[in-house]
Amino acid sequence: MHDPSPEFIDCWSAAGNYLDDQVQGGIQSWLKSTPTPPFLEHLSFRLGNQLFFVRVEDAEDRIDTPGSLGGLLSVAQRCNGHACLMPMRRVRMKWRPVHAGWGLVDASTGQAVDPVALVTDERVEMTSSEVQDLVVQTVRGGLEAEGLRVMSWQSNPEVDPSIWFVGNNGEPQWVIVRAALFPLARAAVPANLAAIAAACARTGAVGHFASVGAVCVDALVNDYFEGEGEEAGATDAAAAFLA
Repeated sequence: MHDPSPEFIDCWSAAGNYLDDQVQGGIQSWLKSTPTPPFLEHLSFRLGNQLFFVRVEDAEDRIDTPGSLGGLLSVAQRCNGHACLMPMRRVRMKWRPVHAGWGLVDASTGQAVDPVALVTDERVEMTSSEVQDLVVQTVRGGLEAEGLRVMSWQSNPEVDPSIWFVGNNGEPQWVIVRAALFPLARAAVPANLAAIAAACARTGAVGHFASVGAVCVDALVNDYFEGEGEEAGATDAAAAFLA
């Protein structure tokens, strides 16, 4: 865990606000929009059928920046997304992007990135990391809806636990999250559960396992049901599965 400095928070906030202003009405599908560790990317969002992962940097290299370029590249690769750098410079006490347009450059080539120009009409299958992020955010939202404070979360399907939160008695608790993809009714508990619990025990002795059902209704309609008027049946089957 790397707690960000106040200077970085100011820079990060300015970068996020700038990106949000590039879309009329703001970016509607933020994936990471809080300065919460762990930091693979600092900001990430979906635009159309494309995913963008952003590392915010001080062009003068004067502030402590959490995370690493390697982390950014790894999460973008796992999610079939675009790894972007966003150099920022403080001008008259305000942070501004160094580059014009969206202020983003490709992390590998240094070329300017225009997210809108990369969006297509192609239907892109979600990667396992995207599905994991979906179910982790579902559990995270459920915890917050119950009034519990989420300490941190991450969506790498190869890393456990997925979430740390503060229990009702003030103690840190952890959650392993797995997706149950239709028609699987329940995800399997990790075979190394005891090892995960032992590794977490120093911070929190109470752990949980969450199996979250995930289904694509379009896939149900196309692959499981054929014939006129059966789309409703597919939707009903998906609703029953998720319930």
